[in-house]
Amino acid sequence: MHFNYIPVASEFSNSEEAITNIIADFIAPLQQIGGVRSSADIITSKEPLFFLSVTGGVEQPIFSLAMQRHELFPKEPVFILAHPGNNSLPASLEVLARLQQDNISGRIFYLSGADSKESFNQVAQAVQNLETARRLSGLRIGLIGTPSDWLIASMPSAESVSAQWGPQIIPVSLDEVKELIASAEESELSAHVKSLTGNSSQIVEPSGEDIKNVARVYTALRKIVAKYSLSALSVRCFDLVVELKTTGCFALAELIDEGIIAGCEGDLNSTIGMLWANYLLGEIPWMANPAQIDEQKNTLWLAHCTVPRKIVKSYKLRSHFESGLGVGIQGIIPEGPVTLIRIGGKSLEKIWLEEGMITQNGSAENLCRTQIEVQLINGGSVSDLLKAPLGNHLTVIRGHHKARLSSSYEAMQ
Repeated sequence: MHFNYIPVASEFSNSEEAITNIIADFIAPLQQIGGVRSSADIITSKEPLFFLSVTGGVEQPIFSLAMQRHELFPKEPVFILAHPGNNSLPASLEVLARLQQDNISGRIFYLSGADSKESFNQVAQAVQNLETARRLSGLRIGLIGTPSDWLIASMPSAESVSAQWGPQIIPVSLDEVKELIASAEESELSAHVKSLTGNSSQIVEPSGEDIKNVARVYTALRKIVAKYSLSALSVRCFDLVVELKTTGCFALAELIDEGIIAGCEGDLNSTIGMLWANYLLGEIPWMANPAQIDEQKNTLWLAHCTVPRKIVKSYKLRSHFESGLGVGIQGIIPEGPVTLIRIGGKSLEKIWLEEGMITQNGSAENLCRTQIEVQLINGGSVSDLLKAPLGNHLTVIRGHHKARLSSSYEAMQ
């Protein structure tokens, strides 16, 4: 990632030599995290921008530049870099106070020294937050069919999605997908059938035709992605079960493994959560139902009939749990740290984030096929889900990332 920073000094210290002498200790550390020293000419660049308060007496110049920037990028916070000398910090405080009086968000990053790793890490994270927000803005998410009827708390409007998170919702008829499924050629299926069966540890219920049919669903969705230039999609997949006696479980898992985030049941809330976490952290997400909760142990079981194969140690091919049809994936996810995510609220303005540990995998026959038990840690409580849920599905990401996700979320508000 790259970002620009504009050093701003008072009229008493604004020669190139004077500025360089004052900020000399910070030039190399900023460069190491992608910082490029720039002039005010860069104000129109889409790359993230910081104002470096070199000295005192720069309040008005920085404020003027910040307002120019704000007119061009009104959703972008104003970032100011301050250092310990030359009245840099007090000038920065004055500028940010004025910006906030005008309801413009911003942040001061205090660089206490060249070896202040935490300070430079905060700058790098702020850059990444901005880049993630920009990547999300204007992306195209295909909503194939409508959200499943039971997702009564997970049906945000396209306008809410765009306003709160940035992506554009592209409606796609499920009939178009069905036509593509029906017209799939045998030659399109063989590689996917071979991959799915050849890497599985066991095939339990599905027949050879079942497996070919889920490969047909994958090829159809892949064509939809290409036709509509989609970065993500969510499918009203139970209609495929009812009408075509097949499932989207393999297709959605395979698309996620390929970098196309794919949600189940037309759930846009979870699709956006998966997309956001994937872009910010580079981790492959998994969407699942909270199936069981133990408040005493502070644990919950999560389960779903699809899981990206790149995050499992092994997997079996099973039928879809609710219907007994098609192909579901029963994967074993490695035990270890995870973060749970749920986006909700009428306008997608709320979020639930907690960290936990996968303690075991399950194989219960009365739950969806892939099953993990997660124990919440670091103050998280499963009781929150019973008292103030934001909806059904949760997104699971490997690793502990609550602070990182919270920082990114706050930057988008």
